[in-house]
Amino acid sequence: MRQYRYIQKTEEVKAINKIICNQCGKEIPVVNGQPQEGVFSVDYTWGYFSEKDGERHSFELCEKCYDALLQSFHIPAEIEG
Repeated sequence: MRQYRYIQKTEEVKAINKIICNQCGKEIPVVNGQPQEGVFSVDYTWGYFSEKDGERHSFELCEKCYDALLQSFHIPAEIEG
């Protein structure tokens, strides 16, 4: 979950103020709008052939929770590099 602060009140100029892992609640440090740790961000809008048609889902995971998610896969994720 990203929390923003408005930089200029007259325009919609905003910067990331805080990032919180949606799984465990850990706060990821943010300095000058940049996360200081690895964060897995999802922002996905479901399409026609799902039961969530048109819904937009977004969330953030810290690296530890992302690793736990990967471990739960029956088919491993493709990882390069």
